[in-house]
Amino acid sequence: MTTIRLCMFAAVALALAGCNANQAGSAGSAAPQELSVAFNWCGAASPSFRIGNIPEGASKLRLRMTDRHVPSYNHGGGEVPVAGGSTASIPCGRLVGSYNGPNPPAPQVHDYEWTVTALDANGKVIARGSALRKFPE
Repeated sequence: MTTIRLCMFAAVALALAGCNANQAGSAGSAAPQELSVAFNWCGAASPSFRIGNIPEGASKLRLRMTDRHVPSYNHGGGEVPVAGGSTASIPCGRLVGSYNGPNPPAPQVHDYEWTVTALDANGKVIARGSALRKFPE
């Protein structure tokens, strides 16, 4: 009886391992690639950014800022086209219109996270990354 149970357990384990291998290799199931993201505050203007590991096929970068202490507040961000290559430098003040800079009540210091998403020409997310800094520093 013990041998039969052991054989059944082994058969189920092998079957489950095979199912998992098929799912991992199926087209379209890969997680988005990880972008490297760094930024520096620029006073009232939007920050400067250094973004790396941009995958081939990316047509634009979407940037959004979140105050970790008040995540419901919409700080906005912006979008910039990808000029090609695996890195991008975005200068201070490039994000205009919907960007609302950090402004925690004095004397508080808040944690702000920038999330960057790389999109292909069809709007599909192909990579994402984030960076976190305090303001004021």
